[in-house]
Amino acid sequence: MPLEQDRQLLAGILRTFSIRRGGEFKLASGRISDVYCDARVTTCRAEAIGPIGRLFLDVIRRRGWKPRAVGGMTLGADPIVIAVARESVDAGAPVHAFLVRKEAKGHGLKKQIEGLSEEPPLDVVIVDDVCTTGDSTIKAIGAAREAGLNVLGAVCLVDREEGAREAIEGGLGCPFDRVFTIGEL
Repeated sequence: MPLEQDRQLLAGILRTFSIRRGGEFKLASGRISDVYCDARVTTCRAEAIGPIGRLFLDVIRRRGWKPRAVGGMTLGADPIVIAVARESVDAGAPVHAFLVRKEAKGHGLKKQIEGLSEEPPLDVVIVDDVCTTGDSTIKAIGAAREAGLNVLGAVCLVDREEGAREAIEGGLGCPFDRVFTIGEL
């Protein structure tokens, strides 16, 4: 499926199932908004998985990044990293998936980064579902860097355009991109 069709299909799914208007919604950032995006309702839909993977891979390709893996803060990033990993196989350049726990496990290997079989240094891209201030993406970038991973950049499915780019690029010096802005949806 051509990328523009993927983009239109995914935007339609997001509008239908994830975007809510009216009322007051408290966001993870603590801010109040009259627009809410519950992206997991979309990222967990079967028909969205292929387009998500292909569109994230397209952003990564256009940026010139060549990651060995993509990952992000569990729970929001989980379906996205799996979609990207799955679609990367069909694209002929496998990109593995990893998950970032909110904190390191207290047992076993006591890891905060899960799923990687290769040892750092490793080039990676951090992904997220919805970015407002960028807090969860920033935490994932920090955990990845602390684990010795080389973070090439971060990509968000829906950027609410409320400071995430500035915090990630300006505060961390990490390039940031997105698939959609909230205004496009």
